[in-house]
Amino acid sequence: MPRKQPKATADASDNQASLLLAWYDRHRRHLPWRSAPGEYADPYHVWLAEIMLQQTTVVTVGPYYQDFLKRWPRVQNLAAAPLDDVLTAWAGLGYYARARNLKKCAEAVVADHRGVFPDTEDGLRGLPGIGPYTAAAVAAIAFDRPTTILDGNVERVMARLYRVATPLPKAKEELRELASRFTPQKRPGDYAQAIMDLGATICTPTKPKCILCPWREICAAHAAGDMEAYPKKLPKAARPQRFGLCYVMLDKQGRIALEKRPEKGLLGGMMQVPTSDWLGQAFDEGMADELAPAKLKWRRLDGGVTHVFTHFALHLIVFAATGVKPDPRYQWVEIDNLGNVALPTVMRKVVEHGLGKLV
Repeated sequence: MPRKQPKATADASDNQASLLLAWYDRHRRHLPWRSAPGEYADPYHVWLAEIMLQQTTVVTVGPYYQDFLKRWPRVQNLAAAPLDDVLTAWAGLGYYARARNLKKCAEAVVADHRGVFPDTEDGLRGLPGIGPYTAAAVAAIAFDRPTTILDGNVERVMARLYRVATPLPKAKEELRELASRFTPQKRPGDYAQAIMDLGATICTPTKPKCILCPWREICAAHAAGDMEAYPKKLPKAARPQRFGLCYVMLDKQGRIALEKRPEKGLLGGMMQVPTSDWLGQAFDEGMADELAPAKLKWRRLDGGVTHVFTHFALHLIVFAATGVKPDPRYQWVEIDNLGNVALPTVMRKVVEHGLGKLV
């Protein structure tokens, strides 16, 4: 006989939440931004971690989170920090609009809320860079509000519990409604972290550890034996390809020329070597000198750099020139000081490729 699915009753929901919380009390992940079960977490810490964790793994975020707290231990410190310093500290985490919104949000908390984060989901939604998920997460984890969290982990758990046939992203509202049935009035902050931990460590995308799951008995996908078939997803469209030219210039002192990207748009406000526009077709070789930032003896470097963004893949051809007379249009940076510059990952790849080929 197929096992029963979760019932939409208060008693059943409370029972399942209690089972999950009991599992969480024994098996929760120990993360630097978390408080002990039953205790309130610092809203600044929770917010900072949640922004960093968007599209980024826990393992990657850990060192960045610790570094940010060391530099800016309170939201007032972050609000007062120069944007370039924040972007530099963020370099490597990707999705750099998050860093700019992080700064704007800190400024808004200080200017409009006297340095205290709003303690409701609606209040948090009014801050820059805070969307529905982050508002729900901070309200639950920092203020113990009974909000419904819906991240990728929760979507996967709910899709499997109910064998939701609707593919993502169309299924989001359906999954949100299902998730809301389980949100308890007691310990909602711990519950929010518990269900995310369940998805991250037990109900994983592949090879879920069902034998260890506290909700195994009510999971329709487990009963059917087709857990990895959920959540359903629409077929991925082919990733667009873009192309560009990069120019690595070194002066006689070995300093590299960098420029700041426009504040708006992808990688806004970050630093780069002089670079062409990114086009949807490969560049004609004859365009290299025409698009170069200066009339120099350019050398095309073997190979190139490919970097995959969320919505497209970027292919860059790298040219280099050495012994260049410094041009005041650019910042000339010592190679040893590149760690103090807000270089996005794609430009770090370009610089490493250029320097590696020039040695």
